[in-house]
Amino acid sequence: MATPISDQYANVDFSPIQELTDGEVITRSTVRDIRLGSGKVLALITLDNGRDHTRPNTLGPATLTALGETLDTLRDRAAAGEIQAVGITGKQYILAAGADLSDIGKVGSRDHARLIAQLGHKVLGTLGELGVPSFAFVNGLALGGGLEIALNSTYRTVDASAAAIALPEVFLGIIPGWGGAYLLPNLIGIENALEVVISNPLKQNRMLKPQQAFDYGIVDAIFPAANYLENSLAWADAVLNGKKVERRNEPGKIERLTKWPIAIKMARGMLESKIGTVPRSPYAALDLLDRAKSGTKAEGFAREDEALADLVTGDQFAASMYAFDLVQKRAKRPVGAPDKALAKKVTKVGIIGAGLMASQFALLFVRKLQVPVLITDLDQARVDKGVAYIHEEIGKLESKGRLDADSANRLRALVTGTTDKSLYADCDFVIEAVFEEVGVKQQVFGEIEAIIAEDAILATNTSSLSVEEIGAKLAHPERLVGFHFFNPVAVMPLIEIVKTPTTADAALATAFVVAKSLGKNAVLTADAPGFVVNRLLAKVMGEAARAVYEGATVTDVEKAFAPLGLPMGPFQLIDLVGWKVAAHVQDTMAHAFPERFYANENFHALAELDAVVEKDKGGRVTGWTKQAEKVLRPAVGKTPASASAILQRVQDGLASEIRLMLDEGVVPEVEDIDLCLILGAGWPFIDGGASPYLDREGASERAFGGSFHSPQIRGAENR
Repeated sequence: MATPISDQYANVDFSPIQELTDGEVITRSTVRDIRLGSGKVLALITLDNGRDHTRPNTLGPATLTALGETLDTLRDRAAAGEIQAVGITGKQYILAAGADLSDIGKVGSRDHARLIAQLGHKVLGTLGELGVPSFAFVNGLALGGGLEIALNSTYRTVDASAAAIALPEVFLGIIPGWGGAYLLPNLIGIENALEVVISNPLKQNRMLKPQQAFDYGIVDAIFPAANYLENSLAWADAVLNGKKVERRNEPGKIERLTKWPIAIKMARGMLESKIGTVPRSPYAALDLLDRAKSGTKAEGFAREDEALADLVTGDQFAASMYAFDLVQKRAKRPVGAPDKALAKKVTKVGIIGAGLMASQFALLFVRKLQVPVLITDLDQARVDKGVAYIHEEIGKLESKGRLDADSANRLRALVTGTTDKSLYADCDFVIEAVFEEVGVKQQVFGEIEAIIAEDAILATNTSSLSVEEIGAKLAHPERLVGFHFFNPVAVMPLIEIVKTPTTADAALATAFVVAKSLGKNAVLTADAPGFVVNRLLAKVMGEAARAVYEGATVTDVEKAFAPLGLPMGPFQLIDLVGWKVAAHVQDTMAHAFPERFYANENFHALAELDAVVEKDKGGRVTGWTKQAEKVLRPAVGKTPASASAILQRVQDGLASEIRLMLDEGVVPEVEDIDLCLILGAGWPFIDGGASPYLDREGASERAFGGSFHSPQIRGAENR
């Protein structure tokens, strides 16, 4: 007979983690009895931390302890026949956003980390052992432990307007540790569970909409927001009175013998191909999902206890918490941003250029700002092509149901294209997307400045040129600001806002307000070569190129860089941004800092080829094309560096460059550099950006005899 979860943890002493309750925002578990239409009584628990929806319910030790006491009382009442069911829901818009990460981040030992896992299992596991059916009414956001509340319940409904449903733990360097890794695959099957637990978190923390959760079989019923609780209670009453619950995957009928091991094997191959073997949490989650195909719930929970204890005390989780804090807090309060009251109201946007980048800008501006957007170029055919692209992209959004017909037509009408620059006269914000050459940018801005209003803002999207030099010929250079997007424009969340010595606060404030309106995070940087992201990516790409020209194969270089944990290898990255762009950036950086940045004239010959590298189905670089080999042959040496030497060079080079950037005042603090790398280059959370990783690997000590953080950002097991 399976061991009840309540018995499994009955003798565990949880007092050592009570110290983690200091400062915890406690989520209360209030109970009210609801007499259903049939006369049966459902005791409804409502989770509420007393804050508004901007501070979601979280599950810290004090919250879990209180919820556990509430559930024990309800189990006694059920045994006495006072109630026939238990329901659990949350405050408006929120069920729960999972564990209180600030508490977990304070865990001082592996034993304490295990206790956090065990407490969650003990309390949430009780939902399935009350002696009466339990119903989770997922009325809003349900992440991590919030979703595990539902998974531990007997039945689940969801509000069709709930913001998001997910198990995002792998994204943060841990695993679903309160039942998710065992319960979910046994509820919805291994293929779907792999998607939710591993694939989605690794796709920039993708989350499920309510309909997707229903389609997967995570929830049993979905109801509109208008009468969600009433409909859920009526549905629960019907279930209590014998209504058969039609489930996508009937419990006990999940196929385990063939599909399960095949799916695990394929997932492992995908992980090794896409992210390498450095990240710990995806593989820990994969192992738990694999082993969930057999054994009892108690055994599955015990495995989660040990896995969570291992990961929570490791370096990767500590770095992830540092990165999470940067994205959740620092990114939302940009350092150096002027008072937004100084910002100019933007009622019309002008975009100089009509190529692909300019068209992507126009699409983003019109969708997010919903103001008139004007694009211009030298000839009408190019303009028409740009406008057609924008209209086509709006059409795609409409066909996917992301825009209704009226909204799509309104957006199309807001976009106009012309060769007549006089129409810039009433634009409040004009951004250029022309060829990356100072003279070209100076010329177009000179033409536009004579047309626009005196208080209109000019913005350049340059990736590495001096913003001050671009504005040198302007009558009012104080109106010019750097506004550097990252590709793909619609997806990447960062904009580097660049301030020159003359940039006015009104221009800066406008840039920050516009960036926020576009749904982007903005970081203020000084006007230095490459700003932040491209300067450091140029270091990465330059060291990769140096290794190739010394004689290393492209695949050996890609493997040497793997421990950095980047979302793609250096040559895969170069192929994405474009070889001509990469060659230009390398030249810019090598010209600015010839003693520190590598460039090779042969690189430009490569950039002229139609195809430079061969790639596998996953996009990983597997070698050079025949044309590239021919171009490279006369320029490549015969003294390749070892993988360890290549890695150390890039580590030390990054540490040295970051230290110099801080000394030069490119940004105020190293946290801003890490934030830029996370948001603009996809640098992994498990590295914390770059600086915690470089400290941990000894690169900071080797490069400048110190560290970026004191004490270093390390897990409890290594402090």
